[in-house]
Amino acid sequence: MFSRLTKKAIHKGLPFSVSIEPTTACNLGCPECPSGLKQFTRPTGKLDLNLHHQMIQQLKKSVFYINYYFQGEPFLHPQFLELIRTAKKERIYTATSTNAHFIDKKKALDIVNSGLDRLIISIDGLTQETYENYRVHGKLEKVIEGTKHLLDAKRTLNSKTPHLIFQFLAVKPNEHEIDDVFQLGKELGIDEVRIKSAQLYDYERGNPLMPENEKYSRYALQSDGTYKLKYKTGNHCWRMWSSSVLTWDGKVVPCCFDKDAKHVLGSISDTSFRNIWNHPKYTSFRQSVLSHRNQIDICQNCSEGSKVWV
Repeated sequence: MFSRLTKKAIHKGLPFSVSIEPTTACNLGCPECPSGLKQFTRPTGKLDLNLHHQMIQQLKKSVFYINYYFQGEPFLHPQFLELIRTAKKERIYTATSTNAHFIDKKKALDIVNSGLDRLIISIDGLTQETYENYRVHGKLEKVIEGTKHLLDAKRTLNSKTPHLIFQFLAVKPNEHEIDDVFQLGKELGIDEVRIKSAQLYDYERGNPLMPENEKYSRYALQSDGTYKLKYKTGNHCWRMWSSSVLTWDGKVVPCCFDKDAKHVLGSISDTSFRNIWNHPKYTSFRQSVLSHRNQIDICQNCSEGSKVWV
């Protein structure tokens, strides 16, 4: 990357990928999620269809991948699949992530018919006890039922999409089930199984959720008994040049680690995305990443730029 070599925040064109947030609302209370813990300082809400249309019209010439997820549970948006259909009309690849608690037989057929390309299903446990240890207020049987409905809908409609992924967040209470989740995925007919390492906010002196097997952790034990991020975080980040995040109310933030939208770079409600992307404020943020990334709060617990175990 030219900017990485020169240490100057030079860029051309627009991002090819964005995340769009359907809603910040969530039905669960996961212990490392500000949405589930209701700890946001920003308001809870859902994306307006007109605002979404405005986003798509501004992005469609450059963006070919949209992840319809940032915070919250996407299927709590009552018109979520309308968002997908709008993007698919512009031939944009669409993906999202769900806890699968709202997928009945009809909804599964609607999801397949919408054209959604990729769907991550968070499972995080193979017994109710281990599942609810992290997915607080969740029901594992809902996840399995929703998954089966989706698989049946794909067969019924003879569809290869959405590509279904079981995502298993490795934490101490469930790490003993990691091998078994691959077997479950195979038995059900899931397209892919991923193991994801957990981002922990309080990790320096250990954390009850930290896996015992360091292979599954983002953090390494030091000689003094403290933990630090495994990965070296240099002054670079490809996300600043290739992607961006749009919140449900139209704000533009630099990446998915800015969960509480502390670094707002502009708003689609006030000006065009192109103007925001090229604005000195965005350029200044990119420059700060190139010069002192480790001093930026949202970058201090980020694994970008290094190999992450999945």
